Amino acid sequence: MSFAEKIAFKNAPSPQEFTEGDNAIIVCDVVSSPPPTVIWKHKRVKVQSEKDVRFKILNNNHLQIRGIKKTDEGVYNCEGRVMTRGEIDFRPIRVVVNVSSFVFSPRLLCLSLIVFDSSLRNDVLLESGDKYSFNEDGSEMTIMDVKKLDEGDYTCIASNKAGKAEEEVSLRVFVKPRITFLENQTATEMEEQMTLTCEATGDPTPTITWSYGTRTFTEGEQASWTRPEQHKSVDGKVVVRSDARVSSLTLKYAQYTDAGEYLCTARNAVGETSQHMYLEVHYAPKILGSVAVYTWEGNPANISCETLAHPSEVSIVWLRDGFTLPNANTSNIKIYNTPSASFLEVNPDSQNDFGSYNCTASNVIGTESKEFILIQAEVPSVPVITQVQPYSSTAQLLFDEPESSGGVPVLKYRAEWKAMNRNNWVQRVYEVREGGLNAITITGLKPETQYEAKMSAINGKGEGESSSTVSFKTEPVQSMEDGAGLNTGVIVGILLLVCVLLLLAVDATCCFLNKCGLLMCLCGKPKTGAKGKDMEAGKAAFVSHALHTNIHTKQSRLFTFQQDDDPKHTARATVKRFRSKNIFMF
Repeated sequence: MSFAEKIAFKNAPSPQEFTEGDNAIIVCDVVSSPPPTVIWKHKRVKVQSEKDVRFKILNNNHLQIRGIKKTDEGVYNCEGRVMTRGEIDFRPIRVVVNVSSFVFSPRLLCLSLIVFDSSLRNDVLLESGDKYSFNEDGSEMTIMDVKKLDEGDYTCIASNKAGKAEEEVSLRVFVKPRITFLENQTATEMEEQMTLTCEATGDPTPTITWSYGTRTFTEGEQASWTRPEQHKSVDGKVVVRSDARVSSLTLKYAQYTDAGEYLCTARNAVGETSQHMYLEVHYAPKILGSVAVYTWEGNPANISCETLAHPSEVSIVWLRDGFTLPNANTSNIKIYNTPSASFLEVNPDSQNDFGSYNCTASNVIGTESKEFILIQAEVPSVPVITQVQPYSSTAQLLFDEPESSGGVPVLKYRAEWKAMNRNNWVQRVYEVREGGLNAITITGLKPETQYEAKMSAINGKGEGESSSTVSFKTEPVQSMEDGAGLNTGVIVGILLLVCVLLLLAVDATCCFLNKCGLLMCLCGKPKTGAKGKDMEAGKAAFVSHALHTNIHTKQSRLFTFQQDDDPKHTARATVKRFRSKNIFMF
């Protein structure tokens, strides 16, 4: 029967001190039952070897820091976890990193309560001059133009009547990296191997890395003189070895693509420096260009034999059936040469001119040959109409390009169409623009008519066969139903308005002549004594009816405008205007 034991820290001293540059091991012994999982944190961040290979958690859960630095100083949390019962505990451990005494512009100080007398190095008395200077009481010495040779032990001696005292101070000088050897190299393609060497000095001993463009040839931590290692690229073609202050990069079976600038970089705690070297690779010509060239009889074609080579001085020869071109039997062949290419122009005049042509290129490294084939082009195959979208007077044809262009690009498409009851085909040619063509529009069609259409493709050789015909019927002309309804409503409204105006005119006439109608009812019954006057007024109005009609015709435009503007005001103004002439308006 086992009992659970809580997490306990048996040995986790704090602080723990180390010297800069040492391989430090931070001790933390954690026990529990079941055994805990131990993780380390620094500045609240989990320590991971993947992010910094100097850090490694050992089998006993101690933390190892290889080549510890002053920047690694601080508080580290040793954290134990037993996840089965959710228990977590930790101990903070303060890590102190001691740095050896050195300054980049060193100043040695000897402090005492007695008078200073002199300074010694290697039992040699140092005196003030270009190299050394002292303050007034000799308690401070300055070393000018510090170099690695100035590194060592210095003794400060002070004396008075009571006696003499001395103190020894060690000076360590750090030196930035400096590349001392890196040379350009020359290789021949497929040579068994080529080694590039980079040497550098510095204190601490620098780490050397290699790069080519954006590619770095080492993985993980670069080897140094204390840990000689070998790094191999994924493809196994590049191997990097580092030992002491020398690093080598070996290329196995160099290719022409390996030529170019390689960068050697040396780094240490003080700084870094870089220097380029150039790898030159000599190789036999590489022949480029399209192997198959299409043309037809009577159409000249160029076969391109482009070369890459180093040295670039290349001799190019064209052959056919073992004979050098051109020759006495090939009047239809011409050759044009440039520094990096040769062009064979063939103007076929018979089937015999089609076939294989050989290009052979040579330089001081080697020779390469390549066969080119001149093929007789064909007309394009049949395009396939996949869909027809008809409208009233046009139709859009969607189609797939021919499966075979005949070896040369399709330049045009011909569309033909006709009504079902007609014999004559209408045709139109459509140019192929950049990006291709997959739809065309035919025009000049009649609404509600049955049509049939077909297509063919055209290249430089000629026109291919026509596709199968497709049938379609154009749409009827669309009616403007919404607009017609609106116009009808307006017309009905105008007619109603005219009827109302006519009714009002008739009612007004009845009111004045016959004393009846709607207006008469609204005005009320006239008085008895006024009946004679009304009759006379009615007669006067009737007698003057012709004059009123004439005047009304002349003034109708003004009356209508004024009436629309202000009916009441216009009516009053009109009556007032003609009252002097005994003419009444209504």
